[in-house]
Amino acid sequence: MQIAIPLFDRFTALDAVGPYEVLSRLPGARVDFVAAEPGVYKTDTRMLSVDVETSFADVEPDILVVPGGAGTRTVMHDASTLAWVRAVHEASEYTTSVCTGALVLHAAGVLDGLEATTHWLYTDYLDNPVQRRVVEQGKVVTAAGVSAGIDMALTLAARIAGAEVAQAIQLGIEYDPQPPFDSGSPQKAPDAVKELVMAAEHAQT
Repeated sequence: MQIAIPLFDRFTALDAVGPYEVLSRLPGARVDFVAAEPGVYKTDTRMLSVDVETSFADVEPDILVVPGGAGTRTVMHDASTLAWVRAVHEASEYTTSVCTGALVLHAAGVLDGLEATTHWLYTDYLDNPVQRRVVEQGKVVTAAGVSAGIDMALTLAARIAGAEVAQAIQLGIEYDPQPPFDSGSPQKAPDAVKELVMAAEHAQT
């Protein structure tokens, strides 16, 4: 089972690495970071980079995981990348996204007629947005912002290998969230905190 995670300039690290940590532990799974062209791709913080050796043309993935990040606003207008996403989706077992990776799936037509989720700041980009951590629509599975990619990957792991294996992976990575603040969603966060997030997001784009 081949799983492809496409990277691009200004991707969000956890969007890609969170699902990688979960899905790479599935029995028989091979997870590849891929890109339109091999090379070094930096995250949206510019402080971390990944050297991608595998191109889109080198893979025929069973599962596609599209991460988000500031760079999606460019990728969602890149005709060749969107064509590749559509081609992969036609043959995939699952097509998934994390955070604003959903904007790329939307631009490729993958989300036509489907409910989906993304980062709360970008739900207006989707036709049928749903504010949930993970939204399952047949073989299309979308995750909300950043950390929700781990939830999505565990959901996917349970679909593929069963709940027991997914729980074992969860225990193996000790994913037992106990955040110090109850401000992880726009419904819970104070207005001043939301304003800080919006300002930081606008500074990146």
